[in-house]
Amino acid sequence: MENVTKEVQSTRKVLWQLTRPHTLTASFVPVLIGTVLAMQSVNLNISLFIAMLLACLFIQIATNLFNEYYDFIRGLDTEDSVGIGGAIVRHGMKPKTVLQLALFLYGISLVLGIYICASSSWWIALIGLFGMAIGYLYTGGPLPIAYTPFGEIFSGICMGSLFILISFYIQTNNITVESILISIPIAFLVGGINLANNIRDIEEDTLGGRKTIAILIGFDKAVALLGALFTLSYLWIIVLILFGSLSPWLLIILLSIKKPIQAIKGFKGDKSQTPVAMKSTALTNTIFGFLLCIGLLLQYISS
Repeated sequence: MENVTKEVQSTRKVLWQLTRPHTLTASFVPVLIGTVLAMQSVNLNISLFIAMLLACLFIQIATNLFNEYYDFIRGLDTEDSVGIGGAIVRHGMKPKTVLQLALFLYGISLVLGIYICASSSWWIALIGLFGMAIGYLYTGGPLPIAYTPFGEIFSGICMGSLFILISFYIQTNNITVESILISIPIAFLVGGINLANNIRDIEEDTLGGRKTIAILIGFDKAVALLGALFTLSYLWIIVLILFGSLSPWLLIILLSIKKPIQAIKGFKGDKSQTPVAMKSTALTNTIFGFLLCIGLLLQYISS
């Protein structure tokens, strides 16, 4: 009985690692921002918020599973690879099982999407299917997006901007200039998470035949580009405040500025600092996003 319990716990741990939990705030934060922004003009539909949150999380997890499956099939992942779930190469999970789990999560997302569309607009279905296609094509298909210089753009737009705008739209049945402007710095930060992954994986991805932007411009320029994305995210909000589009309450995002500094310093240090840089990049998006939500709430309360 004890052995069975340990086996179950081990399986749960492998499955949890397979989701790449440290990346999941990349979908949670945009949904939260879009919903908090909508709260300023309408009464929230909590069930729609939960459905949207789960659908986005499942799509992201499925994308990670497709990544795990196709990188193994193409011979890119090994037991020594970093930044992967490792269920196949380290724990012996059958590749077919990983693919089936991804498709199962897509199925749940479709059911949630039908509920969201029925409660808001069926036009959302087109955007949702587009997002799911991008999730699959990121590492699947004849020319995976992850093997091109466009991974950061697709991840930033789909998981940053679109998640915010859809979350806002299903609550308000509208898209505003403010919602679009708010979504842009989050697109920078989500794209930054992707870029950080590609910076870390330059050597391995080069051997695997990828042509990511980090590979094309080199390590130093890629780190500089990541720094530029961080800087633009903060400056974007500051400029909106200066022009009166947002309340000064949103300057609260500056409390997160330590994390992007740690990320850049980590990449510029020796390789032992890379995990710190990766964690700080993800935390930049998380803390920036949560503080942005707090700022939006304070703006709503004080208006």
